[in-house]
Amino acid sequence: MKASTLKPGLLVSLKTSVRGGADYQRNEIEADHATETGERIAKWETTRTIADPEEYERAIQARGKARNTVSAVCCASSFGLLCPSARELELQQAIEAARQIAEEYNRTATVSRVEVYVLLGRVAQDDVEATRAIGAEVRDLLESMQAGIKLADPEIIRDAASKARAIGGMLTEQAAERVSAAVSEARKAARDIVRRVEKAGEISTKVVAELSVKAINEARFAFLDLDAPAAVTSEAPAARGIDV
Repeated sequence: MKASTLKPGLLVSLKTSVRGGADYQRNEIEADHATETGERIAKWETTRTIADPEEYERAIQARGKARNTVSAVCCASSFGLLCPSARELELQQAIEAARQIAEEYNRTATVSRVEVYVLLGRVAQDDVEATRAIGAEVRDLLESMQAGIKLADPEIIRDAASKARAIGGMLTEQAAERVSAAVSEARKAARDIVRRVEKAGEISTKVVAELSVKAINEARFAFLDLDAPAAVTSEAPAARGIDV
């Protein structure tokens, strides 16, 4: 896979939390012990006490709104949020808006606080390691689409397609087009499975055999990591001549 499949951008580490407002107490019911079969068992119960339920609910809502404000301008991946460089200004504005949401809540809260922390790391377009990592994730999602089609499971197909579409924002135009075509094909397959298997009662193996997966296969092949690291070789130093 070539490094040009990845757009330059930012790795966004986002942490939102609600501090205070809820107290947790854990009471041990049964101490850790071994059973006759060699297993180990321990039991406990946790009691949560919320001092001000109305305020705490507002805190949860504010935290979710702040997180969604930043996430909306990013591409979700298993490595965290990714934001193309072209949307960097939007990202900065979103971060400020998220912090403002937290500040507005904290201004009137009495027992809890909403906190928003963001760390940014730059991802270069020629960053081979980042490219391989993102490419591997896209490839895994394409394989999940294929697996979902073979199992005639629309939920697996749709979940993988949604994740692939999200991460497509970090890909170059050509790579993104391949993924988009694969997503469209996968979603059509999911609709056909629902219509023909779940509603019409057709045999799933027959329906699956007739579904097209050409675009998915082509996209997966494009993201195969064919560039194995070159072996490092070193030449033995030439033998010194003997000075007689």
